[in-house]
Order: sequence, then C-alpha cells, then structure tokens
Amino acid sequence: MGIALASGAPLFSGVIAGIIGGIVVGSLSGSKIGVSGPAAGLAAIVLAAIGTLGGYQNFLVAVVLGGIIQMLFGVLKAGVIGYYFPSSVIKGMLTGIGIIIILKQIPHFFGYDAEPEGADSFFETSGENTFSAILNITDNITLGSTIIGIIGLGILILWDKILSKKGKIFQLVQGPLVAVVLGIIFYAITNSHDTLSISTSHLVSVPVPDDTASFLGQFSFPNFKIITNPDVWIVAFTIALVASLETLLCVEATDKLDPHKNVTPTNRELLAQGAGNILSGLVGGLPITQVIVRSSANIQSGGRSKASAIIHGFFLLISVVLIPRLLNMIPLSVLAAILLVVGYKLAKPALFKKMYDLGWKQSIPFTVTVLGIVFIDLLYGIGLGLAVGIVVILLKSYQNSHFLHIEDKSNGKHRIKMTLAEEVTFFNKGAILKELESLPMETYLEINLLNTRYLDNDIIEILEDFLFKAKERNIDIKLVSKRGTKENPSSFVEFFRDKPKSSLSLN
Repeated sequence: MGIALASGAPLFSGVIAGIIGGIVVGSLSGSKIGVSGPAAGLAAIVLAAIGTLGGYQNFLVAVVLGGIIQMLFGVLKAGVIGYYFPSSVIKGMLTGIGIIIILKQIPHFFGYDAEPEGADSFFETSGENTFSAILNITDNITLGSTIIGIIGLGILILWDKILSKKGKIFQLVQGPLVAVVLGIIFYAITNSHDTLSISTSHLVSVPVPDDTASFLGQFSFPNFKIITNPDVWIVAFTIALVASLETLLCVEATDKLDPHKNVTPTNRELLAQGAGNILSGLVGGLPITQVIVRSSANIQSGGRSKASAIIHGFFLLISVVLIPRLLNMIPLSVLAAILLVVGYKLAKPALFKKMYDLGWKQSIPFTVTVLGIVFIDLLYGIGLGLAVGIVVILLKSYQNSHFLHIEDKSNGKHRIKMTLAEEVTFFNKGAILKELESLPMETYLEINLLNTRYLDNDIIEILEDFLFKAKERNIDIKLVSKRGTKENPSSFVEFFRDKPKSSLSLN
C-alpha cells in the first residue's frame, strides 16, 4: 500500500498486486524462493503514466498490454539477458538495497512517517531526501512507536541469534510474527495513554469495507476504449521492459542468496510475470515484478519452495477480507524493525571487505552500483554499475590483447615476439597500434598467431598498414600461425587468401 501511495494509485491496488504476485505468479513461476508483487522501482513510472494517460483506469490498459508484451519476451527467450549482468553489479544491487532499506526505515522506526512505506528514491515525495529525513527525526519522535520498535528489534535479534537454535518451536514460530503480535498488544494496551499511545498515522492502514459491495468497489477495471492511443502502447512497452529487467535482476540476486543454489528458469519467469500483470491490470492492480526485499525475507525465514510465496498470497487475501481492523493495529515501527534486520543481512559489512579484496575490477562496479542506488534509485544504480562494469571489461580487453617477449639483440637487431590473444577485436586496436608504433628501428618482430582463433578486420588493417612502415624502419617480420610460417610477408591478408576479408577465423 505504501508503494501504491507513492505511485499515486488507489491504495488497494498495491494489495491486489501483492495477492496476484503471490498466488498467480508464485504458481506459474519456476523460482522456489522468489516472491512477486508491486515494486518501488516502478513507482515513478506509474505516477507519471497515470497523469499522461488521464486516469488510473486508462493506465490499467497499459498494464494489461505490458503483461502481454512480457509474455512475448518469454516466448522469444529474452530471459537470457539477466545472465549478462556482472556478479559485482548483482552484489552491489543487493547491498545497495540493504542500505536503502536501513536508511528509509530509520525514520519509521522512531515514528516519523512522512514518507510512505516502500519508497526507495533518494528524493522523497515529502520534499526531503533520505538523509534529511533521518536528521529531522529528533523533532518528530513518537515515543510509543520508538519503544515498541526497540522491543520488536530486540525480539528479532534474540530470536535470530539464540532462540532459533534452542528448539524447533522457535523455528516454526518466526520472530517477525512474534514482534508483530506484541506490537498489536502494545497498541491495544496503550491506546488511551497520553504519552505512549500511537496515532493511526503511525499504524498500518488497510481499507476496511463495510460489506461485500464496498469491498468489491475497491477494484478498478481498464478502459479499453483508449487502446488505440499511441501513448498507451508506449507506457505498456516501458512497463514491460522495466518490469522484465527488474525481475531478471532479482532472479539473479535471489538465486545467489538461495542457500540451496537453485537456478530459476528465466524465460518461464517472464511468462509468469506477464500472466500476473495481465490479471493485475484487469482487476485494478499495480504492475508486478519479482521483488528482492520480499524474496530475501522469504529466504531468511527458511523458505525452500514456492509454496511459501503462494501461501503468503492467500494469507494476504484472507487478512484484508477477514481481519483488516486487526492489521490496522500494527505499528509501522515494528515493521521497520523487521526490515532493518532484512536490510542488515543484505548489506553486511564483511561483504565490503570481501569485494575490496577481490580487486578493483570487482570493487569499483560494486561501489558505483551501491552509491547509485542510495543516492538516486534502484534502476539508475544498476545502470551506472553496468556501465562501469563494461568500461572495466573494455579496459582489460585493451590490456590483454597481446603479450610481448623481448629477447637480447641478435645480429644487431632487437628480437621481439608479439603473441596475440585468442580473440582480437576492435577493442584491442589501440593497444596493438601503440605497441607497433613504439617498436625501435632495426627490429626483428615475430607475430605469433598460434593461439589466435579470431582477428577482427580492424586489426587486420593495422597489421596491413604496419607492413609498409616496417620496410621504412628496417623491421623484419616473421608471421607464425597454424597455417605455417612466413618471413616478411608482402600482405597479411594474402597469407590467408582463402578467408573473407571482413575477419579471419584461424581455426
């Protein structure tokens, strides 16, 4: 519901998406521990789209179409895209989300609830940012919320570190459930207390229908009359693309967190998410993705099969139908305490040291991803981390295009052996050109292609041009490959005349 509020959508739309994400997507998905529902990463897109399309019912048409496009992605096997994100970026995403959870929940923990639960952007709808909201806590502390938040956090730590190891009962009854129950009891006991009472603005707020008609009245339905509007299709494709990307990233992340190392079939996941979004759009729900916060909470609670995601969806449905008033007695500070623990487990300090020890090629994309998520939002952070990761790959490709072995002078000439890498592309053009240009006069150069399987045309052109310069600088060239040896070849391509000139495959 916090995500729905941040999206400018009806509050119940978030509940609908959570129910469908659990029951429908959970049933169709191949993930054993992934949990789907409304995603904070889409909140800004939803907010803008509702205004662009002229209302929520018009927006629902885009959600349905987005689901159809997602299913098309699955049919076209687009799920493979998720495998092309570096591990350092995925770990940075998990850590960044953990940090942002902690930072965003600190105000709620002390009863300062100016920003809706579920928001993850640095700049908040209240006009503050993540850090200014924390600095303003001292002027907005709610004593009752703070006390029960501290009690809830203490219970969670006690349960996790001690009681869970004492007996099976403490594993069956989860610490978060105990903390929530105590939060309800605390609210009920202190409700009439002048100092410790918690106002409704600091409690969960689930719509309470008076009868069946009012409950059904909370559902919205798409206005398909505007399906020919080009803006609807633009929004639909945007939702499909962003939701699919976020889902694939979360799949990668949850598979890494999974202690049993299950591998989620990504194309099936896109089909499941698409089906979920079609149904969610038809009955008034927000767009759905797999969500790392819910999934990691599932893993930390011992979830092993997708039954937990499905049952959670049914529990959510039953709760909003039968016990909405009881849910509205839960202090937000208790939920904040639960999320603080989840955030800490995602962003343990030891991980920073581990990434640093792996070297700059891992630590820099990791750090950029974390900072981007904390200071902008999830998708920008991932995009920045991926961009830096690509730069690192290009840099290492530039450096690793060849090896030089310099021997002593023989017959008055430097003997230099240049061994090219297995695959040499235009990325390596600058490094090879630099080495060739720096060769001294009176050099004997052996170009070794024995291990090279592919030469890009850009590299061929560099070597062709160098043949002319070599004559002017009295550089003798020996070309060695699996096809034989050639002293001072007149043309590099002529040496492989039976191959096309666009590239040379040297198998």
